[in-house]
Amino acid sequence: MSKPKAAADVPHTRDRSDLRRQIEARLKGTQPVTDLRMALPGGIAPEIGSQFQRFYPASPVPAAVLIPIIDRDEGLSILLTQRSAQLKNHAGQISFPGGRIDASDDGPVAAALRETEEEIGLSREFVQVTGYLDPHVVMTGYWITPVVGMVRPGFSLKLNSHEVDSVLEVPLRYLLDEANHSSLERQIGDTAVQVYDIPFGSHHIWGATAGMLMALYRLLLEK
Repeated sequence: MSKPKAAADVPHTRDRSDLRRQIEARLKGTQPVTDLRMALPGGIAPEIGSQFQRFYPASPVPAAVLIPIIDRDEGLSILLTQRSAQLKNHAGQISFPGGRIDASDDGPVAAALRETEEEIGLSREFVQVTGYLDPHVVMTGYWITPVVGMVRPGFSLKLNSHEVDSVLEVPLRYLLDEANHSSLERQIGDTAVQVYDIPFGSHHIWGATAGMLMALYRLLLEK
């Protein structure tokens, strides 16, 4: 799997304020993408993803996740959840809080904030939405819009044990370091393909979650 430049080449990684401003500038004015042809395959490098469009669901269910970036004094970090081991789909995996967009939701932002409050109790009053990453489509039948939000410290969490076993924070600088990027093999149809994998301690961030983090990584490398 080909990789972007090393994190050392990402501008302004040494200062959290500069990095925050860079993220906000790159996402300013972004809008949710609705064209399925523009979706990224969950967890697969974009340059090979077109080979697997035949596996995409014909009518994927719209969903949204929040990518919560916590602005701590010691640096920016990403808040992730470990899904309950008892869930039917993606049990035990590392993910972002989120879920399907209900008819009562006013778009992806409303769905992402609602699901985040329901899953981990993070109040929307601590979240400043900064924009959207490209959508990701997953083989389980969902079209996922990633909503990026800056999170102000001081929040408290209350986990919904039916959906979430635990949460973890990963320093953004760790995720931006190419040395921490790897891949694992997954079978899609009759083809073996390398998918993104980001080890962190005893955890492995892979699939669509890793794909969204890599999309953020690529965004910060754009000239």
